[in-house]
Amino acid sequence: MQLQDRVALVTGGSSGIGKATAKRLANAGAKIAVLGRTEDEVQGTVDEIGSEGGEALPLLADVSNPADMQHAVEQINVAWGRLDILFANAGINGVWAPLEALEPDEWDRTLDINLKGTFLTVKYAVPHLKRSGGSIIITSSVNGTRIFSNTGATAYSCSKAAQVAFTKMIALELAPSHIRVNVVCPGAIETQIEENIEKRDLESVRIPVEFPEGRIPLTHDRPGSAAEVAELVLFLASDASRHITGTEIWIDGGQSLLQG
Repeated sequence: MQLQDRVALVTGGSSGIGKATAKRLANAGAKIAVLGRTEDEVQGTVDEIGSEGGEALPLLADVSNPADMQHAVEQINVAWGRLDILFANAGINGVWAPLEALEPDEWDRTLDINLKGTFLTVKYAVPHLKRSGGSIIITSSVNGTRIFSNTGATAYSCSKAAQVAFTKMIALELAPSHIRVNVVCPGAIETQIEENIEKRDLESVRIPVEFPEGRIPLTHDRPGSAAEVAELVLFLASDASRHITGTEIWIDGGQSLLQG
């Protein structure tokens, strides 16, 4: 029980990497605040954690809304009186399109959720994390950090690159308070996020590249799993990573080294 008596907030916790991580941290002994935008899905994660003997709190919020996030963190404080681990995982793929076809409001929505949402989540969690130190883990991506060949993913990639810079800035700022900050950069992972992506007119700007042996060298083109990312987050949340901060870790089976 590596995380016994600790409290964790997982945003985007109702599906995919967030759900797998919420369950894994709970199995390691943490109490889990599961935050998402859909009541049924959030409650589903909470119920699964409960059925396995864990303790979880459902939270509904829009991560890009300051009042929502401030209220959500206060609910954790009321329920458990502490916060030790933050997994800022909520995000969207948004619209992938040529620059001329990408609308300003589409750009804004992607940056609002992926980047502003990360900022707000961390901002309101930090006062509670400062009480006894802790760990912040942010979900970025191979896109915008190692891979730049996904033409049309401009807004998404910019948001993900900025998350890495944000991680490094606040890692130094928060180090005196014994708060570690790291960022995971998944590659192809089997989740539902692809269902939330809109792609328009990409063939007109994409440069054709063929990978005859597959894009993921380590697994012969098998995507990673949400459970594998969850294991990495557990490591970064636990005392096993107590001397690691300000670091990005790619979890992609070598995909970004080949495709970047």
